[in-house]
Amino acid sequence: MSTRGSTLGLLLLLILLGAGGRALWTWLDRPIERVSISGELQHVSADYLRSQLAPLLQGQTWLSADLPALRRAARNIDWLAEVRLSREWPYTLAFELVEQSPVARWNDDYLLNSDGEPFAFSPIEPPEGLPDLAGPVGSGAEVLAYHRRLSSRFDQLDLTITQLRLEPRGAWRLQLDDGVWVMLGRSDREARLARLAAAWQRQLGSHATHIRYIDLRYPNGVSVAWHGETELNEEEEGPG
Repeated sequence: MSTRGSTLGLLLLLILLGAGGRALWTWLDRPIERVSISGELQHVSADYLRSQLAPLLQGQTWLSADLPALRRAARNIDWLAEVRLSREWPYTLAFELVEQSPVARWNDDYLLNSDGEPFAFSPIEPPEGLPDLAGPVGSGAEVLAYHRRLSSRFDQLDLTITQLRLEPRGAWRLQLDDGVWVMLGRSDREARLARLAAAWQRQLGSHATHIRYIDLRYPNGVSVAWHGETELNEEEEGPG
């Protein structure tokens, strides 16, 4: 066979293979028929997640679907911490999902994960018993970390911090056992907490149910507001 004939034969073979490949691709690239969801889900259901994934898959076909882009879009669904995605025969997209683990409420409409990252929880009801934290945008990790440090400290007094607030100007306040509010302020927090611990063990702990709030923003003293009273029992000069 001549060189020209061999070249022509090779070209015809490549054309046939290409045509066959396109035909095979067209035959295989059909609409997605099934979405498989796996993973340990404690707070959200597979049905809820399917409803959230459905708009992302609309108009997609099995082979043409851009899996990395779909994964990134699915990662933006609230309650999802991680997403792994693969194709399975026949015409199935398999999602392996890692659920967010909420550790605190955040600014009323959000929850925080263990890294202090906020995510919206609606319409899923959040678990009960989470501490209630609040602060400026972007301060979730800072507030959560301080809550952990304070919780370890107050555990020694057999007290639980149920709320912690970071104000826009940097002042802190917290609530103990769903009752007493503590105004901690911005500066000298360690010294102020030491004074609170001493006063709590000496006297305040036995009168906790009568206390409205405790103001620690004094150089050397503690100020207490009692239920039914409007005046503070002040020591030293006013807060700063």
